[in-house]
Amino acid sequence: MSEISPRNLSTIPESERMNGSSKNGNYIKPQIEHKDENLDERQKKRTTSLVGIPTKLDGTENSGVEVGSSEVEYIESENLNDVDDMEICLKTLLTGLGSKDWVSVCEALNNVRRLSIFHKEVVLGILGDVISLIVKSLKNPRSAVCKTAIMTCADIFKAYTDDIIDMLDPLLVQLLLKSSQDKRFVCEAAERALIALTTWVSPLLLLPKLHPYIKNRNPRIRAKASMCFCRSVPRLGIEEIEAFGIDKLIQTAASQLSDQLPESRDAARTLLLELQSVYEKSHFLKPAEVSEDPKIASWEHFCQSKLSPLSAQAVLRVTTVAREGLVLGS
Repeated sequence: MSEISPRNLSTIPESERMNGSSKNGNYIKPQIEHKDENLDERQKKRTTSLVGIPTKLDGTENSGVEVGSSEVEYIESENLNDVDDMEICLKTLLTGLGSKDWVSVCEALNNVRRLSIFHKEVVLGILGDVISLIVKSLKNPRSAVCKTAIMTCADIFKAYTDDIIDMLDPLLVQLLLKSSQDKRFVCEAAERALIALTTWVSPLLLLPKLHPYIKNRNPRIRAKASMCFCRSVPRLGIEEIEAFGIDKLIQTAASQLSDQLPESRDAARTLLLELQSVYEKSHFLKPAEVSEDPKIASWEHFCQSKLSPLSAQAVLRVTTVAREGLVLGS
């Protein structure tokens, strides 16, 4: 399938536009012939470098900034090829990311992805500048740029893991916002990037970054942050959970049980069940402490000692009902 780069309708000559009009006044997309074959070939090469192996087709957003309509195809990480010339690509990377031409920005974002996958060490020196420009692309009103930037975030998380933790905040807030919006294909891409974040970045470093957003005034952001928090905690392990503070984690989960959105409440229930299991396993491994006073070591007593009476009651109701359901189902 041949690919032609997007073309502004306002630049089409009047004669071509007239050829695409119908008698009843409805506009029909014209079939445009490029007389300049060299120009056509350059445009085709440019679009091909942006597209690579197509996996999905999305229309871009029409807004006051964008005139006409265009389409762009996106490249999944496993389909990305190495750059042709690593040194030239690296030298032009920041210029491309800061370009006013959206196609050039998308090309540069895909080059960031390629470099992160095949030459991640060469980007480390300019990673801070790269991330600042990715944040700018995440805010771009053109959906093609925004989604490509989101996909770039996922590849960066996988490539650089904990090295990005000090630069994470501006990326995190944008991904939480994008995953909370109504535009489905942008939302889904942002959710995949957040899953990559919780998969590749150490939970001990990530949880403190997520915690403030669990208290955000926007309920959708709270919900997405709660889901990320819930995914990260099980990766800690018993010793790391105790080091982080199981009481802090229980308090965080308890605060979400009465949240406005069901996603937050479901994440809180899942997290509480995980914490109950960790708590009981850790005390099972310390029989001496349990034998001294089993009541003090119980999950019920622990919740009552760390939470307000109402919060403790809500937490115990969740964990007790879940346990009773498991017993009845066995």
